[in-house]
Amino acid sequence: MAEKRDYYEVLGVAKTATEQEIKAAYKKMAIKFHPDRQAGKSDAEKKEAEAKFKEAAEAYDVLHDPQKRQRYDQFGFAGVGGAAGGGYQNMSMDDIFSQFGDIFSDLFGGAAGAGFGGFNPFGGGFGGGGGHRPQQHRGGDLRLKVRLTLKECATGVTKKFKVRKKVTCTHCHGSGAENGSGDKQTCPTCHGSGYVLRQQRSMFGMMQTQSVCPDCGGEGTIIKNKCHKCGGTGVQTGDEVVEVRIPAGVADGVVVNVPGKGDAAIHGGVPGDIQVFVEVEPDKEFVRQDKDILYNLLIDMPTAALGGEVEVPTLDGKVKLKIEAGTQPGKVLRLRGKGLPALQGYGYGTGDEIVNISVYIPETLSREEKEALERMRQSDNFKPNQSTKSKFFSKFKQMFE
Repeated sequence: MAEKRDYYEVLGVAKTATEQEIKAAYKKMAIKFHPDRQAGKSDAEKKEAEAKFKEAAEAYDVLHDPQKRQRYDQFGFAGVGGAAGGGYQNMSMDDIFSQFGDIFSDLFGGAAGAGFGGFNPFGGGFGGGGGHRPQQHRGGDLRLKVRLTLKECATGVTKKFKVRKKVTCTHCHGSGAENGSGDKQTCPTCHGSGYVLRQQRSMFGMMQTQSVCPDCGGEGTIIKNKCHKCGGTGVQTGDEVVEVRIPAGVADGVVVNVPGKGDAAIHGGVPGDIQVFVEVEPDKEFVRQDKDILYNLLIDMPTAALGGEVEVPTLDGKVKLKIEAGTQPGKVLRLRGKGLPALQGYGYGTGDEIVNISVYIPETLSREEKEALERMRQSDNFKPNQSTKSKFFSKFKQMFE
């Protein structure tokens, strides 16, 4: 349980599963691994069941909530904050029952820890097998990389990719049959359920086991006449242009998930996803620090001494900035709201642009400039006094505290 598993995988559902399907899958998991059902098992087996019970609770908590599920589908574990931090494994069972008592009450029709009173979660029991749905295949996920400018990170952008992938067969439209669904028939082995039951005598009496049908692979149907173009798989290799919307506020390393745009699945199953890895190009003017951007403003000596007005670039154009007379190198000015927006689900508001003042000292001087500076040097006003030295030393100390 050390490595976190995909929530859909935990519950055994497709990414297109409905709320009812997610609830039903969780009900099955919760009953199977509930502490009341672990009597007579070893300590190691009980510990493993408890971990799986918590894992299922965490998955259900995210997937049954539309907003959490949307963030998870787009950003993975990073999009659901606390749920992705492994907190459920650190919670006691009593804490889970207490925190999600309404969920357990809804699922089990009574107190969360009160047992199940012989309730059979599988409806018609283990003998018929008719309650199971045929297996549905899922296409593979694809990975892409996109390079963004800092400005694109600030505004969000839509990118188009030409992707080489598995697409639905144009001849059979994904059915895998030469003449469409007319070439499909119910599997005679499992009678359409996708599963077969076997009985075996044991010391405890007759035991019944269930497994995937060996003839149809769990689909419930077989193809009499396979499509000549895809060989009966329902997919073929092709190119597709995919549009990906990159939200504002993304940073280097963020992964944007695009559901349903990955490889097509065989036999009309659920398509995979595309994970787009964001890489941000270094900017020539700004340094990014979370939502803030840093800009170094280089001004001349006269402007620093006399004050004035200068133009400063921002992510959405230039703005005018007032420089006070006597501005010292290292002074920091803040332009409110000129940074980047928070990524959806990771906070609120927009950052600032932080402007650091640097003063340019010319490296070469004309004779007239040297004479003018010599006259200034003789003036006491150009010489730091003890008060000025103390003020600058205090600022210097703060750099190391």
